[in-house]
Amino acid sequence: MVKDKEQKGVLRSLDWVTIILYIILLGLGWMSVCGATYDFDQAGNIFSFGSRSGMQIVWIGTSILLGTLILSIDERIYESFSYLIYGAFLVLLLVTPFLARDIKGSMSWIKVGSFSIQPAEFAKFATALCLGRVMSMFELRLDRTRDLIISGLLVLLPMGLIVMQKETGSALVYLSFFFMFYREGMPGSFLFVGVAAVFYFVVGIRFEDAPLLDLKEVSLGAYTVMIAIWIFSTFMTRLYTQARAPFWWMLGGGLFLTVSSALFAMYVLPFDLVWVQLGVCILVILYLLFLALRERLATYFYVALFSIGSLGFFYSANYVMDHLMGDHQRTRIEVLLGMKEEPRGAGYNVAQAQIAIGSGGLHGKGFLNGTQTKLKYVPEQETDFIFCTVGEEEGFVGCTTVLVLFMLLLLRLIHVAERQVYRFGRIYGYCVVGIFFFHIFINVGMVLGLTPVIGIPLPFFSYGGSSLWGFTILLFILLRIDAGRNRLKRT
Repeated sequence: MVKDKEQKGVLRSLDWVTIILYIILLGLGWMSVCGATYDFDQAGNIFSFGSRSGMQIVWIGTSILLGTLILSIDERIYESFSYLIYGAFLVLLLVTPFLARDIKGSMSWIKVGSFSIQPAEFAKFATALCLGRVMSMFELRLDRTRDLIISGLLVLLPMGLIVMQKETGSALVYLSFFFMFYREGMPGSFLFVGVAAVFYFVVGIRFEDAPLLDLKEVSLGAYTVMIAIWIFSTFMTRLYTQARAPFWWMLGGGLFLTVSSALFAMYVLPFDLVWVQLGVCILVILYLLFLALRERLATYFYVALFSIGSLGFFYSANYVMDHLMGDHQRTRIEVLLGMKEEPRGAGYNVAQAQIAIGSGGLHGKGFLNGTQTKLKYVPEQETDFIFCTVGEEEGFVGCTTVLVLFMLLLLRLIHVAERQVYRFGRIYGYCVVGIFFFHIFINVGMVLGLTPVIGIPLPFFSYGGSSLWGFTILLFILLRIDAGRNRLKRT
């Protein structure tokens, strides 16, 4: 009798808006898989288990059953066994390269009977549960360095094990947990450092060989990055210390050296201005270290450390590109940044996906009427590049509808996460939001040529059981935790 009342209470407390969005996205995803895999020679077989569209029905059905099972389990179980679940998946990730077959250079798929599963897809929910448990139980504050390191290691450990499987795309998804870190109090300076690093890498690599105006001796990329490091450090000093004198000394001195050296190089004797800007950065660093010792204020030291790290990161970027990245990774970045044109090489997938989306026009060609996808011009069109099928068959209207549905799902998940009465539920909720946002943003972006091609699925659309089950588990554990939010707060 008690169990029946609890079940009715769970059903009443479920967030049915999220479940409806989930079902709608599953349906649209299945239609996209049909469009991407439909064969004119096998018309009428979209429901056959011998076809990918038919198998996707199996994955959808089992996902719904899996979600129902998750909802039937007491939400406290997920918190209680979070350490065990996390540890089990770490072991599984560790042994995966020894059990997996080499599939296109990746050692991340384990054969189970006639199917293959990818443990990295399931390790995401395990990591989210463990983060929620650790951060809530020990009341970790992410504005404290020690607590931030502990939380970061919980994310970096599975991420490193996945990199060992040569599955870089799946590993990068774990960076999405830092969205939750920011919500839980991580200083915004950490996000700024990440944005600055991307800026240094893109500008430095992209414009490394471009000259500054008529000064062929000067690299536009290096010169721009050096100025950015000086400007960033100067304004960070003003923002975090509120000190006016150091700010004006750093800004005025740097501005004088920058302008005077530029005028000298342009009108008197051409020389490499990068050395001047490097000197400005070094002077700024020395001045900050002097202030840190004189004022005994650690903030000056941290800004100096940022400048040193920026210089080190920038000058190591080329080494990373040339020696640490694989040829395919390096080529993809060069194509994305417009440094190399390979319409039949690394840029082929993106070029064909863009053609497919563009050919759909405003309203699309109609369900199963796409030509680019039917003729298999787009590689991986039912998995990583599934969004191009939406664009070709449903057009701009269809793409917009799908993106709006995803936006509504993300906003709803944020609402669900914010209304949790326990910190554990809120932390897990924002982990789910971050993972979904990362997948949607990167997948759609790489199809449109806006982000690197790193090979991650689009939630509920890409063909396959592992990704669909993984997203379902993530989502329905959150729904089950949310359904139990009305319990009295545990002491």
